[in-house]
Amino acid sequence: MKIGDHFSDNCPKVATIGFFDGVHRGHRFLIEQVRAMAAERRCASAVVTFPVHPRKVMQPEYCPQLLTTCREKEELLAATGVDYCLMLDFTPELACCSAHDFMALLKERYQIQALVIGYDHRFGHNRSEGFDDYVRYGAELGMEVLPASAYYCEDGGEVSSSCIRRLLSVGDVSGAARGLGYDYFLQGTVVSGYRVGHTLGFPTANLRVDEADKLVPADGVYAVRVTVDGCQYGGMLSIGYRPTLDNGPDRSIEVYIFDFQADIYNHPLRLSFARRIRDELKFASVDELVAQLHKDEAVARQLLFA
Repeated sequence: MKIGDHFSDNCPKVATIGFFDGVHRGHRFLIEQVRAMAAERRCASAVVTFPVHPRKVMQPEYCPQLLTTCREKEELLAATGVDYCLMLDFTPELACCSAHDFMALLKERYQIQALVIGYDHRFGHNRSEGFDDYVRYGAELGMEVLPASAYYCEDGGEVSSSCIRRLLSVGDVSGAARGLGYDYFLQGTVVSGYRVGHTLGFPTANLRVDEADKLVPADGVYAVRVTVDGCQYGGMLSIGYRPTLDNGPDRSIEVYIFDFQADIYNHPLRLSFARRIRDELKFASVDELVAQLHKDEAVARQLLFA
């Protein structure tokens, strides 16, 4: 997959456009349609997307709570088999473009011959415009405009980035995985923590997430798969404020990696969420906390290795 804002080749393309946060099952279903339509027309397939959330450009203080960073999104899009990922910088000037002018830009800059429109997608300054308007503009510009079919999961429900965010915000990582088509993950760097885990018999690696806008699931204890230095391990993750240990206002993300003892400070680490075990709780004593951690470990091992 070629990634960028502009390419010197002039090959005709069939494309679709969107932010594609999470590159979930609905997105991949849309991209499959783009690839099929491109093959029928002997064109390259492409997605047009943005490196930064459009609302953040217009409102710098906005925190979008992303399912994927830009790099993660690129990797997931590459896995779909699409030929091009066209990263278009979203600017205030672009936000003021009409749908007609935006489509003209796509035609001139990227040689897009056919544009596949998601069933509920709107673009351009006038959001009241819809598919019939896009078809009319396309005819004027020499661009075919094609409708995409909606994706519905097995239970008949819709799949959307906003729905997946809501599930993660309450800790339903299993429900989020059904919509995503993969386990939700966090990536970051191992940093120094309070080192209290060592004294409790549960030494933990503290994760600093690479991207401030990346959504961190609800506080609680989770069974996770941990990738570090190219190897994968099982683990037990705690997100929260460690109320039993009086952690104060600092929210921590700390993982106890099973059967692992290496020093990994400053190493990159990836956490993939398998299942939520419980809420974060405040215990009457440290001994009660340690007893619960042993129970949590048994549950996590059962979930990951049974």
